[in-house]
Amino acid sequence: MIDDLIARITANVGLDADLARKAVGMMLAFLQKEGPAAEVEALFGAVPGAAELAAENGAKGGIGGAVMGMMGGGVMALGSQLMGAGLGMGQIQQVAKEVFAYGREKAGEDAMGTIVGAIPGLGQFV
Repeated sequence: MIDDLIARITANVGLDADLARKAVGMMLAFLQKEGPAAEVEALFGAVPGAAELAAENGAKGGIGGAVMGMMGGGVMALGSQLMGAGLGMGQIQQVAKEVFAYGREKAGEDAMGTIVGAIPGLGQFV
């Protein structure tokens, strides 16, 4: 359940629940957009609430969306988005590690490994 992941991040990374929820939602929305559909669907199926949280934190309009579009998206754009939400680089890496560790526990190593391998630059954060 997505609330278990949020609680884990608040405990292990030290973010408040609202910021942890936002950060996880941004990461899940990114995986949904950039990752291989079958494996992301397996992850979302294994973590109830993940698809809804991704939808809440999905495509951003306005200036932020325009800037991300100009940057070409990808991992760097996600990092910029997370920094804009108030996370430092160390916190981003910690949250990413927790999200992927939780994903491995719930959806399995094969699904998560395929997701990491399919998104350029993601491996350095997880």
